[in-house]
Amino acid sequence: MDISYAQTILTGFIQGITELFPVSSLGHAVLVPAWIGGSWSTFTTDSQSPYLTVTIALHFASALALFWVFRTRWIGLIGAGAQSLRCRHSAESTVFWRIVLATIPVGALGLIFEKSLRELFSKPLASASFLTINGLILIVAERNSRRFTTLESTDAEDHQIIERLSPGVALSIGFGQSLALFAGISRFGVSMSAGLFRGLSHHAASDFAFMLSLPVILGASLLKLPELFTPENSHLAGPILAGSVVSFIFTYASVTFLVRWFKTRTLYPFAIYCLIFGAASLIRFA
Repeated sequence: MDISYAQTILTGFIQGITELFPVSSLGHAVLVPAWIGGSWSTFTTDSQSPYLTVTIALHFASALALFWVFRTRWIGLIGAGAQSLRCRHSAESTVFWRIVLATIPVGALGLIFEKSLRELFSKPLASASFLTINGLILIVAERNSRRFTTLESTDAEDHQIIERLSPGVALSIGFGQSLALFAGISRFGVSMSAGLFRGLSHHAASDFAFMLSLPVILGASLLKLPELFTPENSHLAGPILAGSVVSFIFTYASVTFLVRWFKTRTLYPFAIYCLIFGAASLIRFA
């Protein structure tokens, strides 16, 4: 099977917009082709389809864009983490190791259950169900966050993360983040919701969720990246490159938008979208 330039460009656009929006890029990667139908409908169901390989490249492009937006913060965190190995501890080093702890569970579970999750990837009805659940998670997190109105949103993000997210809590967030292995559950949404449940402000919760997203997206794409360079995929180089450029541009745009959004606003609009699209897809594919 082949994927055209138009298809990879549209897929790159969807990937870029949805990767960090709390609406599940993987869920959209399953549902959008199913809704479009025609040759698109076979992308996730045909075992010979290169669609999953294409999405790997698009995720790698998203990871590069995410790193570029937060490059200064990541350089500081990585440097502080390295300094902590010499017993030079700081707030940044503590946050760095919280991120490491929260990344371990999802990485391990992803490797263990990869085959089963790949089979579930082809089922639009399952993705629709999980997308609806994702909307409910976001609503519950927002309603619960009202209990923590005394937490100053102007406090430095690192201070809030250290105060509210102990090593044990960071590890539990990592297990919660593993729900995003199911197409339809948003990794960013689950991570941010967990932060809100622990009393972080929206700004601090989104900051921690952005930091958590990069290692998982980058690690998963690097693990599968060699599949792009096999002889049977060589003819896809042009479409993949085009889709990756689009994915990078729109991931960059969506992340910069969300950074501003969560300074003053909530998850409710994204929750409503998930409920509407999820419910419509349940009806469509039931």
